[in-house]
Amino acid sequence: MAAITCSATDLQPLLGPNATAAAEYICSRFGAMSNKFVDMGYAIDNTYLLFSAYLVFSMQLGFAMLCAGSVRAKNTMNIMLTNVLDAATGGIFYYLFGFAFAYGTPSNGFIGKQFFGLSHFPSPSFDYGFFLYQWAFAIAAAGITSGSIAERTQFVAYLIYSSFLTGFVYPIVSHWFWSSDGWASPARAENLLFGSGVIDFAGSGVVHLVGGIAGLWGALIEGPRIGRFDHEGRSVTMRGHSGTLVVLGTFLLWFGWYGFNAGSFLNILKVYGDSGSSYGQWSAVGRTAVTTTLAGCAAALTTLFGKRMLSGHWNLTDVCNGLLGGFAAITSGCSVVDPWAAIICGIVAAWVLIGCNKLAEKLKFDDPLEAAQLHGGCGTWGIIFTALFAKKAYVNEVYPGHPERPFGLFIGGGAKLLAAHLVQIVAVAAFVSVTMGTLFFLLHKLELLRISSDDEMAGMDVTSHGGLAYVYTDGDDMNSGYMVSRGGPPNV
Repeated sequence: MAAITCSATDLQPLLGPNATAAAEYICSRFGAMSNKFVDMGYAIDNTYLLFSAYLVFSMQLGFAMLCAGSVRAKNTMNIMLTNVLDAATGGIFYYLFGFAFAYGTPSNGFIGKQFFGLSHFPSPSFDYGFFLYQWAFAIAAAGITSGSIAERTQFVAYLIYSSFLTGFVYPIVSHWFWSSDGWASPARAENLLFGSGVIDFAGSGVVHLVGGIAGLWGALIEGPRIGRFDHEGRSVTMRGHSGTLVVLGTFLLWFGWYGFNAGSFLNILKVYGDSGSSYGQWSAVGRTAVTTTLAGCAAALTTLFGKRMLSGHWNLTDVCNGLLGGFAAITSGCSVVDPWAAIICGIVAAWVLIGCNKLAEKLKFDDPLEAAQLHGGCGTWGIIFTALFAKKAYVNEVYPGHPERPFGLFIGGGAKLLAAHLVQIVAVAAFVSVTMGTLFFLLHKLELLRISSDDEMAGMDVTSHGGLAYVYTDGDDMNSGYMVSRGGPPNV
């Protein structure tokens, strides 16, 4: 918020002769009041950003509940512990390296190089709330990947990949598209990619595609869970143990997504146009929350009826995943599209997820949470969707300074934005494949990636974590010759 100025010289003629002291006094009081308004503006914006950070962080609980409900009961403690450690290891490594690689300006277009360990912080550009908000995004990417490799991964592998993803891979990608120095950032002062830069507002590519591609490579290199496909290669359903936890996790993620998308404005006290108007960034924040909501709702309903037609069932888990797929897709363009376009985004996202799951089944790809399909597939669609439906007026409001910036192809803005977004998809997929694919391959060669078949059959809660999350009898385990009881280890 700009300070309001007052000049004693301007006031003296209005106050008559010998009015210097009075004019100076009035201006001093006026200046003090102006400074208070400036301070209030910073406080409001930072409070908004911190509240958004808390919302995004609450998504970790959503991930934990969703993951726990989607796996078999014998692996519940394992998957919940990995979600806790995504946040903990991510916090340390993002503090030491990640934030500097992502936002350490001035830097080059590829990687940041300031603020290691938050040195020289806060700065005129960043305060602590911004770090907290970006850390919450980083650990979300790691949480996506953990779902893809659930139920058969060594615990040490989780620690290694989570540290590497949050401390190096994700920060570099976010630097490319979100830092003012990034080679494809829309915030660059000049030399914008295709005259536009990439409009990935809240991270369909930066967060969801990164997590999805990382999970894809982890699951591919590990291979499917024992029993996921029979000896003839046919798919065998391995249902999660708690629909209740799946729904709880879905609603927590829905709630947190408002901080994820609407919070990505980073501030709220900003006027579009003349001061005193009822229209400003607060209106764009509200519109973003609405587009987020509509995309998820449209995807959920499309999945409900689509899966009913295909399988004959009203499937709870599929609807929850469809809802989240709509959210992942709208994340890129949530701030620059109209609500009607968000509905289209959600409808297509649902079919993208259904198609990706069919393809995964044919290729014998096993992802217990459908994370690679959901976040990778729907995230990719979201990037393309933004390039098709971004509205010129919204683009200029959210990304000011370049009034001739390209906008959505279907809205009359040409194909330049689409070209930039296709470059983003290729760049993210290639970089994450090289880095995370190599890491998972090395872990596999060092025999640090997959647990033994005996441990997998018994369940990692007993073999790795000292006990069970529940006292239960798992019918699947009984059919396999294992029975878990109150006593502790499995009986063969």
